[in-house]
Amino acid sequence: MNGQHCGQKGCAGTIEDGYCNVCGHAAEKRVAPAVPANGSARSANTASHSHSVVTGTGSSPVSRASGGSKRTHHSTSRTTRRQLGAGLISLPELPSTDPETRVMPEPKVPENKRFCPNCNNPLRRESGFCGKCGAKSSFLPTLKAGDLVAGQYEVKGAIAYGGLGWIYLAFDQRLSRYVVLKGLLNAHDASSAATAVAERQFLAAVKHPNIVGIYNFVQQGTEGFIVMEYVSGKTLKQIRQERGPLPPAEAIAYIHRILSAFSYLHNAGLVYCDFKPDNVMLERDDVKLIDMGGVRRIDDLGGDIYGTTGYSAPEAGEGPTPVSDLFTVGRTLAVLLADIRGFSTEHKYTLPSPDEVALFAQQESLYRLLLKATAPNPDDRFENADEMAEQLLGVLREIVATETGVPRPAPSALFGGDVLAFESGDEMKPVKPDYRYVPVPAMDSSDPGLQAVSAANSLPDLNKRVVALRLAQEQVKKSREARLRLAAALIDTGEGKEAGEILKALGEEDPWDWRVQWYRGKMNLAGGNYGEAQKNFDQVYFDLPGEIAPKLTLGLAAELGGNLDLAIHMYNIVSRVDDSCVSAAFGLSRCLLKKRDRSAAVQALERVPQSSGLYLRSRIAAAHTLIAVDGTAPAAGDLSRASLVSEGLALNGLSRVQLNSQIIRTALELVCQRKLRPDKSVQVLGCKLNEMDLRLGLERTLRSMAQLVTGQERVRLIDQANQIRPRTLF
Repeated sequence: MNGQHCGQKGCAGTIEDGYCNVCGHAAEKRVAPAVPANGSARSANTASHSHSVVTGTGSSPVSRASGGSKRTHHSTSRTTRRQLGAGLISLPELPSTDPETRVMPEPKVPENKRFCPNCNNPLRRESGFCGKCGAKSSFLPTLKAGDLVAGQYEVKGAIAYGGLGWIYLAFDQRLSRYVVLKGLLNAHDASSAATAVAERQFLAAVKHPNIVGIYNFVQQGTEGFIVMEYVSGKTLKQIRQERGPLPPAEAIAYIHRILSAFSYLHNAGLVYCDFKPDNVMLERDDVKLIDMGGVRRIDDLGGDIYGTTGYSAPEAGEGPTPVSDLFTVGRTLAVLLADIRGFSTEHKYTLPSPDEVALFAQQESLYRLLLKATAPNPDDRFENADEMAEQLLGVLREIVATETGVPRPAPSALFGGDVLAFESGDEMKPVKPDYRYVPVPAMDSSDPGLQAVSAANSLPDLNKRVVALRLAQEQVKKSREARLRLAAALIDTGEGKEAGEILKALGEEDPWDWRVQWYRGKMNLAGGNYGEAQKNFDQVYFDLPGEIAPKLTLGLAAELGGNLDLAIHMYNIVSRVDDSCVSAAFGLSRCLLKKRDRSAAVQALERVPQSSGLYLRSRIAAAHTLIAVDGTAPAAGDLSRASLVSEGLALNGLSRVQLNSQIIRTALELVCQRKLRPDKSVQVLGCKLNEMDLRLGLERTLRSMAQLVTGQERVRLIDQANQIRPRTLF
């Protein structure tokens, strides 16, 4: 090949060692499309690769993108905490370090990280021309210690190498502070550098506490630089390398906090593009985005697109969007949490299964959040950074509550409170699973029919409510709330067929509206279609992994459908996170009793806090659980414990004697059936555990109860007392 004439137009050079001895270009020039690199580089169009994903509970998310549907964006009211970890966990502060200790003694880019900036071809030389596309490249620092940039910034040395070249530490001689110089362009002429500087001036307006400050834009010869705030501390990449996978709560705290920066950028019409652990710095008790070199306007159709293989979304090469940014956030969180084999190859766009990563099996809600954030179809991801932050915070609450044993409740922006908690029924009546205990979704404050729907929903009479909602639907044609609430009212009046038709139409209009799945689930529960209801609520759990309401209703559907293990799992999570959601404690107790674990069933009821309006009912339920004869007979200790529970309750006269009679009657039947041996050392409400004493005790209780009622009920109780009393000679 040596001696061959250079193929470049207008060049008279010859090829030596594969390169022109005049212009430096390679012997053959083949232009290839840009693809994401192992380091930061321009992204090109990439095909979406997906695989069937199954969670630890055997569920798979469903994409609603069939038929070319596009997601309709809903206005929602959300808030995010402004404290690292939202005050739920404590994180150690990092000690401050001398900035100049970060200067690299011998700045050099490893060969395995040298790629052509144009075609991503691996390069061996530190400077020269790409043998594949002919583009010129250099991995040598262009600034050295002591250089003065723009007559103001004294270079201390290189501290890192990024997708746009070397990053330098410098000292601002005018303002006496350390700064960072981030390369914008390594051009061949000053005019190109000036253009690059001008094109990035919009970054000067970016001001957010979790985004590195942009101070200035300067030019040095053929290079342009962003002058940025110097941030001390360590990057999440460094922390991850030093410590390995981070505890879930800690990793979530970092990512939750940085999402506010993404929300700010997206609302400003900007996308970050190249998010990864390298670009987040932990400084004291906060985190910051430290590299703004790849930020671009959302509507910029012609600029370079920067991304990193394994982090970039499949569609990012077509033009980055807020949801492609959220994809990178989800991938970054996954990297902080687990070692993912094939991260940049077979799992370039997908997550490993719970069978491959134990943490994903242990933390179901966290895994579902990651699946949603990194869904192959952009429309299946979170709508915005605030939504993702809110759900991530819910996941954090679940993890912290489970690990510490301390509930971490918080009001939901999407659901009302526990319906059972507001019930004022018969305290002696057992709490049974009922579709009417399904939580009610909050109203969409932006819905045009909000006022009319709110007025209709306030009507206590169901039939009148249906009439009012029909009227609201007719008056405000564009109101989804009117149709959703009409469907809900029709479910309660037993008109499931019409409710189903309404929900079908709403689902066809917007397949991503989780409220449609929610009311379908309620409709199926009311109709006894428990398997379908479980599927409905399971999908809502994928959509809202940080909310407790989907877990509660999934548990309810599983319980009614006979899937006790799943029901126990869901109920347990909910009651651990929010003990005011008493439906979960009652449901957990019911399921554990069916599994013949009486002690655990009673312990579940003990999770109901004393501040709850159903606390007394939970204690009565505990007594009933201790004497329940379904499955296995209670032991003598269970009867004694039930007696203590009853004696400690502040019950009115009739309720007390009713409960006492149930306890003594159960003890008597067990002794008479010889399921329990008589034991004079065991006391049951003052009666020794033998037939004679129990008969006398039950007789007294029935006669006491008869004194509190009138009519036929009184006669019936006296007859029972006469029948139960022990036979005597006189």
